[in-house]
Amino acid sequence: MPAGLTPDLGDPAALARLFAPAAAAPAIGLAVSGGPDSLALMLLARRWAAGIETPPRLIVYSLDHGLRPEAAGEVAMVLRTAEALGLAARGLAWTGPKPETGVQEAARQARYRLIGQAMAEDGATLLLTAHHRADQAETVLMRLAHGSGVEGLRGMAPLARVEGVEVFRPLLEVEPAALAELVAAEGLTPAQDPSNHDTAYERVRWRQLLPALAAEGLDGAALARFAARMVEVDLALAQVTDAAFAELVTLDGFGAASLPAAAFAALSPAIGRRVLGRVLNIVGGRQRPRALGQVERLYDQIAAGALPRSATLLGAVARLRDGALVISREPGRALPADRRLPPRSELIWDQRFRIANVSDATGLVAGAADFMPRHRLEDVLGFKVTSPAEAIRTAPLVRDAEGGVLALGGWSFDERVRVELLID
Repeated sequence: MPAGLTPDLGDPAALARLFAPAAAAPAIGLAVSGGPDSLALMLLARRWAAGIETPPRLIVYSLDHGLRPEAAGEVAMVLRTAEALGLAARGLAWTGPKPETGVQEAARQARYRLIGQAMAEDGATLLLTAHHRADQAETVLMRLAHGSGVEGLRGMAPLARVEGVEVFRPLLEVEPAALAELVAAEGLTPAQDPSNHDTAYERVRWRQLLPALAAEGLDGAALARFAARMVEVDLALAQVTDAAFAELVTLDGFGAASLPAAAFAALSPAIGRRVLGRVLNIVGGRQRPRALGQVERLYDQIAAGALPRSATLLGAVARLRDGALVISREPGRALPADRRLPPRSELIWDQRFRIANVSDATGLVAGAADFMPRHRLEDVLGFKVTSPAEAIRTAPLVRDAEGGVLALGGWSFDERVRVELLID
């Protein structure tokens, strides 16, 4: 469908296309606040499910964030509406003290956490939200203003994992006016959240600018088209980055990465930044940057040959050594404490290693290797160790109840333990 058009919400074929990624789920959650967009989502999901042979079970979740006195009544309205439509529904509440700053972000996290818990109890595997074309336009504009790269300018993805919850946004192609018309046609009166008009919030300020931008041709459809093209560009860059990463990057058993500095510098900046960002993500324990500028600045230093003796970023240490860029985990930065490894269990250690006890043995413990002498390491491993000292100190060490070493870094010396370095 051309990006300028909005789907015909009365057409079963259009609904089938919009909701297709949800068709295989056994049970689906619907996030419904009571506003026009989420009420429309509930109506459309019910209409779609009624038109397929084996529909998923639909469960409506409505959350009172405890931030407005009207919210409890809005949740009650959603539950009544869902019941009238024949849908299962649960009212949830965010209780306890609220932060004085960052309330919207805290509320978002609480919303997904509480709905995710309820979904797990109900057997629902996918949460549908009512984000629409104007929401996408606002997101693209905000990210553009914040200096996002191509990855951010793709806007919101239809399918995503948010705060541990699998989320599907089926209405990203739909104009909000079409959703409001649908709700009005059904005789429903949506709730109105005053925070949606509070210019203290950045998203609201961009929302209020949209009509002026649309008058100049930069409307929701144009921004959606831009986001779609950024998805294509991002895919092309990802493919080239994958090839460069596979060719240049070597990861050792301690989780340290090295790549030839000259070959790295010869990459185009767009690819070099992505390769660097991926290496930092893997080596540093997946501490993703809040802004692309952090990685850009480090890349610029490396490309210009101006990297200091060492530079730290995102839980990793980068240095140039013998013609290679070497990146290893930064010691002392949020490394996990010792963790027990019960029989027939596994754990993700420092977001870098998957460690499994594949036996019935008890008393196994995983912790940081810390200060293990290099000669002792070489006795254990049987070869000369050239990894940076910080990579050795931050590698996982698995011991048994008697203190014997069963695994170190990515090497296992005992059939009871399996270790894997996570590179995806």
